[in-house]
Amino acid sequence: MIDSVMLWNEPNNKSHWAFEEDPEWAAFAEMTIQASRAIRAENPALVQVLGGISPIDPQFMLNMAGKGALAELDAVAVHGFPLDWNHWQIHEWPDKLKEIQAVTDLPVWVSEVGVSTFGAEEVQVFGLKRTAELLLGRAPRIHWYSLYDLPRAWPATTRHKEAEGSAYYRHFYMGLLREDGSPKLALPDFPQYTPEMGICQWFHFEDHRLDDAVQWLRDLGVKHLRTGLSWADYYRPNALAWFDRQMQALEGFHVTVTFCFTPEDKGIIPHHTSPPRDPREFADFCAAMIRRYAPGQTMHGVPRAEPAPALDQA
Repeated sequence: MIDSVMLWNEPNNKSHWAFEEDPEWAAFAEMTIQASRAIRAENPALVQVLGGISPIDPQFMLNMAGKGALAELDAVAVHGFPLDWNHWQIHEWPDKLKEIQAVTDLPVWVSEVGVSTFGAEEVQVFGLKRTAELLLGRAPRIHWYSLYDLPRAWPATTRHKEAEGSAYYRHFYMGLLREDGSPKLALPDFPQYTPEMGICQWFHFEDHRLDDAVQWLRDLGVKHLRTGLSWADYYRPNALAWFDRQMQALEGFHVTVTFCFTPEDKGIIPHHTSPPRDPREFADFCAAMIRRYAPGQTMHGVPRAEPAPALDQA
């Protein structure tokens, strides 16, 4: 079911990469190169994608190209939320894609695009329709963010939390479904755009929404799903049991799995956004996940059927 892998998430966004510890992104580039090579050694058929960038910044892509990271990959990705956070208007989407297409020959995915219902659900109805008009046919893969609202009891993964004012609270209203699973106004329109438009839905550790989400995705006609497997979560008790359950539930979809989040004890600083002290450990995690959930072929044409050895769960 895994047809592609994404290396990290929003690496040029301080909420996801502590670039004060890596101001030129040299550590990020080296980590990406090592992870890409480790994944390709396990399954060369997988499409490998640079973590979707936010903001959309051609200079960041040039930096990654200059450091050799893009040479290892098959695609790049961007994220855009012009009705909520970005300092550009929704009709500029084609130009934003062209900015990245001008600096790389790799395909440009839109791995997150969405509209919050923070102010009114009608805004999301408009935003979905206009996004589809502007992006379908212009990007090889588009993932709407997201299926569910973020539960208010969970924190949003962002920089300054409540200090961001309404920008922070918009994170909790990005779903086509409310937290309780009831549909919003835009939900009935979404099947007009599937299967060309996929969905990005992050599942938290032992997420209670998993089974209901799978049924909704099927009902909506979704074929392409982007989700994540957290390196930090890999060290929780029963992590592999949860990963197994999640990936088994997602059979039948074309899954883009995102590998990200540094375990606190493996970072330069104790935070999930930190560059790892040893990038090889992230590469080993990625390779282990591919062996377990998307095994490729050995040089003799025999599938790699052995499960990945579990890391120390202590």
